[in-house]
Amino acid sequence: MDELERWMAAVVEELGVQGPADLAAARDLLLDVAREVAHAVDRPAAPVTAFLLGLAAGPGAAGLDRHAQTVRRLAAAWPGAPPAPAKANGDG
Repeated sequence: MDELERWMAAVVEELGVQGPADLAAARDLLLDVAREVAHAVDRPAAPVTAFLLGLAAGPGAAGLDRHAQTVRRLAAAWPGAPPAPAKANGDG
């Protein structure tokens, strides 16, 4: 278990909140969304957005993926957002 995983487990326990079933997957998703928001909108928007995603998802982070996709679309369409990187198409 790395430091971030230990930290997250300790915070979940200390705050008495129900974490998502797959804490590592939720962590990765939130970090990805936070990075996208920081680059497309503004750096301080990243932690605030992560907080708002948590509120929207509620206990156990139900619907986190759906809410994250909504935020990603909003960030990508934000005025001044850099163009999204091209995705590899697997053509070698």
